[in-house]
Amino acid sequence: MTTASAPVVVIAPDSFKGSLSAEQVAEAIGEGVLAAAPDAVIRLCPIADGGEGTLDALLHAGGEVHRLQVRGAAGTVREAATGILSDRSAVIESAEIVGLTDTTGTAVAVEDRSTLGIGDALLALLDSGARRFLIALGGSSTNDGGIGMLVALGLKLLDAEGKQLDPVPAQLDKLARVDVSGLDPRLKDIHIVAMSDVDNPLCGDHGATAIFGPQKGVKPEQVKPLDALLGHFATLFEQASGRSEANSPGAGAAGGLGYALLMLGAEFQSGAQTVADYIGLDAALKDADWLITGEGRSDVQTLHGKAPFIAAQRARLAGVQTSLLSGGIDRTSLPQLQTSFSGCFSIVFGPTTLNDAIGNAAALLKDSAEQMTRLWLSGRDKS
Repeated sequence: MTTASAPVVVIAPDSFKGSLSAEQVAEAIGEGVLAAAPDAVIRLCPIADGGEGTLDALLHAGGEVHRLQVRGAAGTVREAATGILSDRSAVIESAEIVGLTDTTGTAVAVEDRSTLGIGDALLALLDSGARRFLIALGGSSTNDGGIGMLVALGLKLLDAEGKQLDPVPAQLDKLARVDVSGLDPRLKDIHIVAMSDVDNPLCGDHGATAIFGPQKGVKPEQVKPLDALLGHFATLFEQASGRSEANSPGAGAAGGLGYALLMLGAEFQSGAQTVADYIGLDAALKDADWLITGEGRSDVQTLHGKAPFIAAQRARLAGVQTSLLSGGIDRTSLPQLQTSFSGCFSIVFGPTTLNDAIGNAAALLKDSAEQMTRLWLSGRDKS
């Protein structure tokens, strides 16, 4: 729009991980916009892409938090937030239960971590009446092929003598049989949406362990042995269930949790696209003048389904200009980034430490957004 009326600005950032939630980022940017344009109409639409912060972004659009007692990656009981949205869909964020930021969970070796807590949450929400689930897969610390979740739901891992094994990768070398008869029968009557942009298979050179294992703590010499253990489990599980998903796109998401969900009949969807639909981003962009989006750090990976890229795509379809305001920008990625954003900006004004940038993120966002808005308004006034 190029009128003299009050500008309409949509603010749809992802979280700045380790610093601010997406909602806090949006609020700080909004303050900066209003400092430069007090008459601006601000539409806050915090967004996420299926990783940390997805639950908060979805609840911002309407719903309530449900706090549950679940087992973390190390098997110790902890409280975790889940959600029930206004359409009665239940939300489980993997990063909230078995996330990389959980120091208790990551204190144990990756081969001893389990997704039991995801199954705990599913059961509790099933008991509360939920039948549609949105499961965000990003940010997990586990690499167990989803065996923990499945065991919590009634699956049995048995050794050659028929004894039950603990649902951790370290035990899979003893696995002789998978018993699916005890899986909760209600699982046949639910709909699961797995939110992820990962299309990797469960095993192999492009599988969960080889590609994502190192960031979870898998050592180079562990990759092939752990990969083989997950493959062994998948072979026995598929023989027992009559279903085959190990090579399906998304099976390698969240250390193979995607595989377990696919075996339960889950549908994979883009995390950012799903969140954008739920928060009504298209409606917010209608008749808007400008979209500001951002994330903790932007580089060429941003263009592979990350939340700012999806927001920019939606804005382009609506004829709305988009600017990127992130904690940091990879300078070498600017040629690619600027094909999707009309200006890429970092909140850092000069040399600083990461800790200082994190600690002052809200103020830096506000100041940067104000300066961006002043520049944008000067161009708008001349058009």
